[in-house]
Amino acid sequence: MTEQIYYLYHIPGKKIGVTRDLNKRVTQTQGYKPGEYEVLESSSDINYISDKEIELQKSFGYKKDHKLYKNLFKMKINVTEQTTTFPVPVTKLKESLHNQIGLTWTTEFGRILLSEDLANWIANNAHVSMYNSDRCYVYNKALHNAFGTINSLDSLIEHGKKMERKNKQPNSKVISSQNTTLQFDKIRTWAKVRGLYEVGDVKTQYVKLQEEAGELAKALLENDKPEIIDAIGDMVVVLTNLAYISGTTIEHCIDEAYNVISKRTGKMINGTFVKDE
Repeated sequence: MTEQIYYLYHIPGKKIGVTRDLNKRVTQTQGYKPGEYEVLESSSDINYISDKEIELQKSFGYKKDHKLYKNLFKMKINVTEQTTTFPVPVTKLKESLHNQIGLTWTTEFGRILLSEDLANWIANNAHVSMYNSDRCYVYNKALHNAFGTINSLDSLIEHGKKMERKNKQPNSKVISSQNTTLQFDKIRTWAKVRGLYEVGDVKTQYVKLQEEAGELAKALLENDKPEIIDAIGDMVVVLTNLAYISGTTIEHCIDEAYNVISKRTGKMINGTFVKDE
């Protein structure tokens, strides 16, 4: 599936907006040719780009949009007693759902939060409507069961344990970057299910990080190894969520940091690596 890119554009003195198609939205519709506007940023994360639009509109002194960009195109889902129906053909359902990650709705079995894994499940299990081929549906009971299975913290933990056991087998190589990403994916799924990304922000996550750092300091002073492990793990969880809310991933942050330190030279002084000037 081709990744959808959202463009944050600026028409100097006029406005800041977001579009998926610069030519259609800015040139054809508004009449501004390339060179008469600038692209400030682009991202495949609709949540990040929606928040960034409002932030820049305020900083540039433009009128702030009443609705976030991501809320302008929310899929109008129809929920009945038996089914949840989506207003797109089944052939376009997967792409449409992936553009709506984070969307929520409620069936008689409970609240549903759309994640990437659940979007894939829905796309693979949808039926074409007998009344309209441009619509498709899934059964609510099966949907709720899939949601519970996919997003169950217990099942995610069990999957992680299986991966760990597999990597401890004879002749097993060091955990691959793919398996490492699985660990971070589990953290992000756990956070999504609990609504952390809906109500959390970078400030609260930073405060949480400082709290966990304090726990680590206490554990180090007391030489309490189990608590040291626990505190480090908690800090990684918070950093994973902080990165996501900031519009990036912890994997990307680690890669960027390693690209810098891998080229760094220096020497050890009193137990600390001091880089060359």
